Amino acid sequence: MTTMAQETATVTGAARTAASQTASTVRRHELAAFLRHRREHIAPEQVGLPRGTRRRTPGLRREEVAQLAAVGVTWYTWLEQARDIQVSVQVLDALARTLLLDRSERTHLFQLADAIDPQPAADCPVVTPALQSMLDQLDPIPACLQNARYDILAYNRTYGMLLCDLDAVPPEDRNCMILSYTHEEWRSSIVHLEKTQRLMAARFRGSMADHLADPTWKTLLKRLHTSPEFCEVWDRHEVLGASPRRKEFRNAHVGRLTVDHTDLWLGPSRGPRMVTYAPVDEESRQRLERLHAIALEK
Repeated sequence: MTTMAQETATVTGAARTAASQTASTVRRHELAAFLRHRREHIAPEQVGLPRGTRRRTPGLRREEVAQLAAVGVTWYTWLEQARDIQVSVQVLDALARTLLLDRSERTHLFQLADAIDPQPAADCPVVTPALQSMLDQLDPIPACLQNARYDILAYNRTYGMLLCDLDAVPPEDRNCMILSYTHEEWRSSIVHLEKTQRLMAARFRGSMADHLADPTWKTLLKRLHTSPEFCEVWDRHEVLGASPRRKEFRNAHVGRLTVDHTDLWLGPSRGPRMVTYAPVDEESRQRLERLHAIALEK
């Protein structure tokens, strides 16, 4: 006999399925409209095609987009007709390049297709001029903006000299996890390196649970696994949330520093945050002021 609870669960499950199907349908129609709009607003000359004298379609033709993106004309037509078909990230990437999408438009394309963009953003929309100004005004307190992957998105002058000369590090290597396993000056500047590595790995694992399918996270994890030190720490399966804590650094220019680490979150969930290192004693404060003066002379 069917119970009231079973009937309720069945109804609830059916409602969720219907809602999911409705959302999928809406996304497909929005995707179709977006592709048509972009196609119709790109002149043939922009993609190296002759305009000709018999062109009646505004912008590009469907077959031209399909040819440039190396996909079938019928398949692309179905996509613009909001048909229920699977779209790979490789095809979406090709369409984004063919339709000359900027960063915001590319993000919108992948969101409408319910797919994860495999190409990490070269810029970071989180770093606004106002936030950079705030970082600069915190000098001589070291401060930076980081995301959950420990990528260093922006920093002030004092932070740029705190653990190494960060300006000399290639942008693609400005990641605290990578630096703590590969950069000798960065490693030697952390007084309790092994403890720091364990804490960071535990936080990284906790954050990665929300990004298991994200190619940028998987690429970073693969790169970290080239370090035997990281593999040993990672295999502990420790998980830790964010919390304020005291840190000690051994700066090459001014000596030992004791600071309190604080995360100031820029959103409601684990994501971008402002990291600050406030001195805990007068000696550390004076040394940070000297470090800031050295940074200004660079």
